[in-house]
Amino acid sequence: MAATNYDRKSEVKAFDDTKEGVKGLVDAGVTEVPRIFHHQPDEYSINDSNDPEETQISIPVIDLEGLLDSTKQKEIVAKVGEASETWGFFQIVNHGIPVDVLEEVKHGVHRFFEQDTEVKKQLYGRDHFRNPVIYNSNFDLYSAPATNWRDTFMCYMAPTPTKPEDLPEVCRNILVEYSDQVMKLGKLLFELLSEALGLKPTYLNDIDCSEGLVLLSHYYPPCPQPELTLGTTKHADNSFLTVLLQDHIGGLQVLHQNKWIDVPPVPGALVVNIGDLLQLISNDRFKSVEHKVLANRRGPRVSNASFFCTGMLPLPKLYGPIKELLSEENPPKYRETTVRDYAAYFNEKGLDGTSALSHFKV
Repeated sequence: MAATNYDRKSEVKAFDDTKEGVKGLVDAGVTEVPRIFHHQPDEYSINDSNDPEETQISIPVIDLEGLLDSTKQKEIVAKVGEASETWGFFQIVNHGIPVDVLEEVKHGVHRFFEQDTEVKKQLYGRDHFRNPVIYNSNFDLYSAPATNWRDTFMCYMAPTPTKPEDLPEVCRNILVEYSDQVMKLGKLLFELLSEALGLKPTYLNDIDCSEGLVLLSHYYPPCPQPELTLGTTKHADNSFLTVLLQDHIGGLQVLHQNKWIDVPPVPGALVVNIGDLLQLISNDRFKSVEHKVLANRRGPRVSNASFFCTGMLPLPKLYGPIKELLSEENPPKYRETTVRDYAAYFNEKGLDGTSALSHFKV
């Protein structure tokens, strides 16, 4: 791999300085993936769809309809618990967010990334403290071993919402509407997860798991050589919980029993996954599972990931394994941390293919 004329640092800087992201490369007509995007092959095999045994494996789809019926509610809690313990991922249908809202979110992501480049460049940056709204390509551009084939737009929606006038005009209204709906859904999911842990329904909301909400809108342009790169490197999320809206193109894969399993787009569904912080406070009962996004000749693919996490906000609250879940047989596996310290470690490490959780083990 070590070609003598390859200076990754300066090539990354040159790419960053364009402020045009991966979309800028595609718009300029690149036919080969630049070297900074080349990834090493993954150590895990992809689920072989020719094997009839393997094709049966797919992440659970949970229907949330009927939560007011106590029998159905118990069934739903059991399914959420089982999926969170074994997969760390599940899809939800009948979740209460109208399909037209989901469609408009996807349209809004397209409108943002496909607007005039000069307008977009005004939001380009890497300083999350100065700007509540940021557009860039690869948050870990300077630390990651390989660059991902995607651009991202990020905004904080809770606890202090970004002022509507600071949101991009082309997707302002839908971001406000969607974040309100996702916050309601998140609180409901935390109630189900609390019950699945054997705690009172309000437990996880009471300890502020739903206090922070960060929206990330991802744009994955079509890629001329998808086998050389990735849309997103293998990683787990630094949130309590993530709710993902993906479009029809697909490409998301989840690591399950050392195999990559496709998460097929289901119309009207949302993908939910346990984040590192929920694995930490559940003392490994719930699993924060590694996932990645493949690059694709088709596209652009868009997605919107809602992270329940206060990120880099300087909040003092410490999170450690929940005392009610501990016993002599199940002692704490992690030390306490603030969300900010966890996020800072995660961001500094970047998506390097390793878990941030192991750094916080006892």
